[in-house]
Amino acid sequence: MSFTTNGLVCAHHHLYSSLARGMPAPARTPDSFLSVLEGIWWRLDAALDADTLYWSAALGAAEALCNGTTAIIDHHESPFAIEGSLDIIKDACDMVGVRTNLSYGVTDRWRGNHMTSVVDVNAAMSEEAQRGLNENIRFIKNGGNGMVGVHAAFTCTNETLDVVAKTAQELGVGVHIHVAEGLDDASAGERLEPLAQDNWLLVHAVHLDRSLRGTIAHNPRSNMNNSVGYAQPTKWANDIVLGTDGIGADMLEESRLAYVRLREHSITETPETPWKWLSNGEKFFPDVRNDVVTWSYDNVDSPWHVAFTPGIRCESVVVNNIELVRNGTPTQFDMSEIRTKAAEAAIRLHNQLK
Repeated sequence: MSFTTNGLVCAHHHLYSSLARGMPAPARTPDSFLSVLEGIWWRLDAALDADTLYWSAALGAAEALCNGTTAIIDHHESPFAIEGSLDIIKDACDMVGVRTNLSYGVTDRWRGNHMTSVVDVNAAMSEEAQRGLNENIRFIKNGGNGMVGVHAAFTCTNETLDVVAKTAQELGVGVHIHVAEGLDDASAGERLEPLAQDNWLLVHAVHLDRSLRGTIAHNPRSNMNNSVGYAQPTKWANDIVLGTDGIGADMLEESRLAYVRLREHSITETPETPWKWLSNGEKFFPDVRNDVVTWSYDNVDSPWHVAFTPGIRCESVVVNNIELVRNGTPTQFDMSEIRTKAAEAAIRLHNQLK
C-alpha cells in the first residue's frame, strides 16, 4: 500500500495542440479521419508562430507536471515556423521542469504555401520535408534529446522516408512516426518494413497489417476521438507504451481508459496490462524512477485499485530532490500566469483560423 509512484511518462504528445481548446469549428463537419486532419489539425499547426508555440508547450507541460507526468515524448509540426521550434518547446518544458524527448514531424504534404492531402510517393523530397529534417538534425547535434520525427508515411515520399531512416541511423537515434493511424495510411507497414529499427517509436498502429521493429505508442482516447478504430495492441509482440496524442498528459486517466477499451475487446484482460504499458515509458526516461509523485489515494501503486478509483489527484512531485509541486500547486512557476499567457496566445491563434 503506497501513496507514491515514480514520475509518469507521456510517450506521445503534441504539445502544440494545448491551445486547440475552443478553436473555431472547421468549415464543414469532419466525416473521415483525413477530413479531421485537414479541417482541424493541419489548420492549427500551419497557424503557429514562436509565441503561440511557447505558451502552448508551457501550458501542456505545466498540466502534465500537475498530473504527475515528469517526462514527455513530443512530436511537433509548425510548417511556417520550423527553424528553432524544438528549442522553443524545450525552453518551455525546462521552465516547467518536465523532461523531454523532442522531434519535428517531417512531411511532404506542403509544397511552398500549398498543402496537399495526396502525396505522390515517387516524387522527390520536398523543400519543407528537408527543412523539417534539418530542424531535427540541428536540435540533436546541438545536444538536444530527441528522435527524427515523421508525420506519417502517407504524407511522405519514398525518398523522404529513406533519407529520414538513414539520417536517424547516422545520428544514433530512433524515428518517431505515426503509423497506420487511419485507413489513409494502411500501406505504412509495407513501406516501413524495410526501414524500421528497434529504436523507432511507432505511434497508433491501428491499421498496421504486419509486424514492424520498434516500440508501439498506444493512444486510446485519441483513437476513439478520431473514430479510427481499436488498435488491439496486445496482438503485437512489441513493447507498448501509452501516449495521449495531444489530449493532455493525465497518464493515470489514460491508463484507466486504456484498460476499459482493452477489456471491451477481451474479457480475459486485467488492469495489469495497461499498467505495464504505462511503466514501459520509463525505458525512454530511466531517471523518472528517481522521481517521487505523491497522490491522494493510498493504493495508487495497485493497477486494480487505480482502474476503478476516480478522482485520484497528484499532491506533490519531487524531481532531482526539488519539490516542483506541493499540495497540488507548482512551486517553481506561476500556473495562473501560464494560463493567462496561454489564453492570450490562444486568442491570437484562433483569430488566424477564422
